[in-house]
Amino acid sequence: MTSIAIIGAGPQMGMAIAHTFGSQGFDVALISRNREKLDGLVGKLTAEGITAAAFPASVLDHDALTQALKDAATRFGGIDVLEYSPLAMESTVLTTPAESDPSHIQHEIEFQLYGAMAATKAVLPAMREAGVGTLLYTTGAGSLEPLPMVGNVNAAAAALRNWVVNLHKELDGTGIQAAHVAIDVALGGVSIDPTLRTATPEQVSAVYWDLHTTKRGQAEIVYRG
Repeated sequence: MTSIAIIGAGPQMGMAIAHTFGSQGFDVALISRNREKLDGLVGKLTAEGITAAAFPASVLDHDALTQALKDAATRFGGIDVLEYSPLAMESTVLTTPAESDPSHIQHEIEFQLYGAMAATKAVLPAMREAGVGTLLYTTGAGSLEPLPMVGNVNAAAAALRNWVVNLHKELDGTGIQAAHVAIDVALGGVSIDPTLRTATPEQVSAVYWDLHTTKRGQAEIVYRG
């Protein structure tokens, strides 16, 4: 039995990743704040023959997030893959570097980096014991090539990216893959940057499967279409 926990599960990337892994026989645990929305997503996956369950929690509540992952592991006999997409879960105030004060960036750090750290801490011990596992983390491409209009978000995303690449190095040789995915396209044509190419979530989700299977030695993929 194999399972994936998707944190920040929503109707676009979260569902695309759920379909990609679910079609390969994975059980799917969906985690985000809204129980009603999660139940709707679970219903769609179930109708397609994918085993899925909802575990509501906010990434800002580390105790609740840890418990949701514990409950998912109990339900599915463990978590083999963790995918963390913080931008899919909550809206935020966007500020440029000059407009940002520490509170703007602190909120994003708590949301993106600290949430990822809490989720990782919840699942990594069991992966270490098993000697296998996959940890995947998503940001926009602003983590590498920042845009002033989203300066506070980019700063936190860059911190998450740095931490993930370091985690990849730390876990090298343990059987556990940690990798960062930077999405540099407009999903469904929606973006604050009109110069971006467009792509469907289904096109992007193949990257996550590759990092879990054929590209386990790779610390990062920047998806540009």
